Amino acid sequence: MTRGVAAFVALLLVCGACADSADDDTVLVLAAASLTDAFAEIEVAFEGANPGIDVQLNLAGSTALREQIFQGAPADVFASANAATMQAVVNAGDANEPQLFASNTLVLAVPIDNPAGVTGPGDLADPDRLVGLCAAAVPCGDFARQALDQLGIEAVPDTNELDVRALLTKIEAGELDVGMVYATDVAASDLVRGIALPPRAEVEIVYPIATLPDGSNPSQATAFVDFVLSATGQQILADFGFGAP
Repeated sequence: MTRGVAAFVALLLVCGACADSADDDTVLVLAAASLTDAFAEIEVAFEGANPGIDVQLNLAGSTALREQIFQGAPADVFASANAATMQAVVNAGDANEPQLFASNTLVLAVPIDNPAGVTGPGDLADPDRLVGLCAAAVPCGDFARQALDQLGIEAVPDTNELDVRALLTKIEAGELDVGMVYATDVAASDLVRGIALPPRAEVEIVYPIATLPDGSNPSQATAFVDFVLSATGQQILADFGFGAP
């Protein structure tokens, strides 16, 4: 090998090591859309406590994130809005043992001035109102239908959104008179207000989080999960309206 070729090979090895080091400094987190605001704050706090570590959030409906994992999308951590979606990933061998880290509740959301005069969940069955739910395959959609079943109400949705933030956006824009979302989504918006559901409509909503066995950065993934479960992480979640698991 000539001296020039040897130098070039050495440079490639150094650059490769740099790339590996960069990968080691990145934590790819797939998180349910309802965690958008809280996890953005957790990202900042975690990076502040771990200089040089870059958290990259991929926020979407839990079902869509599950499919991304099944299709081999790179990820180190998965935080789901329901246990069933997480369990499917665990059963496929694509997630390690999950831990519960938060809880939530459902509420009706209406535009801030409530132009349609919505008063309660019975209005979801009114064909004269513009009604929105999350799609049945999405956790917020499944939970909404469970709550409505317990109330004996059959909703007539004009739209079934793929994640709760898409539904919230349409209510904020006045495109819908009412929708059923998480209480934390209402708390995060200045453009909607919430209407509580009757106690008998309550459903258990808990959020599990897990590291992924095929992730590229297991040590930092574990550190991120530990941070979410820590007193600091739990306080941030509480500040955004989430309950204890």
